[in-house]
Amino acid sequence: MTSLPIGRAAISGASSGIGAAYADRLARRGFDLLLIARRADRLESLASTLVEAYGVDVQTFAADLENPASLAAAAARVREPDVSILINTAGAAGPDPTAEVTAGQIERMFRLNVVALSRLSHAALANFRADGRGLLVNIGSVAHSASPNTAAYSGSRAYVLNFTHSLRAEHATHPGVQIQLVLTGPSGPELFSSDRADFTPEQLVDAALAGAEAGELVTFPAMADPALWERLEGAQVTTPTARGAGTKRRPRSEPMTA
Repeated sequence: MTSLPIGRAAISGASSGIGAAYADRLARRGFDLLLIARRADRLESLASTLVEAYGVDVQTFAADLENPASLAAAAARVREPDVSILINTAGAAGPDPTAEVTAGQIERMFRLNVVALSRLSHAALANFRADGRGLLVNIGSVAHSASPNTAAYSGSRAYVLNFTHSLRAEHATHPGVQIQLVLTGPSGPELFSSDRADFTPEQLVDAALAGAEAGELVTFPAMADPALWERLEGAQVTTPTARGAGTKRRPRSEPMTA
């Protein structure tokens, strides 16, 4: 088993969903927190709740990660030496046909899913290498393979997959630096051990933290049978007929918030 590095855990997208669940679970374990998200009011409300419940120190950093200046400020804070964990949960979801989304929506998705995640990871890893320890967790999705109606989303998630794998290879000579990829995925009893369709953020985070402590490089939270991953990969790529029909229903990714 691997112990999570003691220090402050920074969480992007912390105001709701998976980010808020990470904040609760890590505060419960006694970690001080740095909560990063766009909505200052939600961050302050969550911080007050966590301080009252667990007595930890919680700092908030309101940042619009789509804005270059705001992202740079957040990255500078993450690079400070008190941060020992970075959880990148901020992101944009929305698998839709390319013809039905605007250019602005595509750009926003890449600003959050690619640029913000990369900048924050880069900053945190510089800190972790200097300190000789640290944990980077990037939240991705099983829906990263080429599939109709998911061009921008699956493209951004394919980046997260390859970026995180490459970072891990680059840091192989830094044994104190742990890098974990957590792949969220479709909800439903055919894939996950829960027999409910509403696989909660809390369940996902509990599984992801258990994976981090077990030293997992890639975690598929609560997937009942890892062999199903290969089946899912094969099912995501379909070939339309000449009339544009015959595509399979695509899996839905877990929603993610900034």
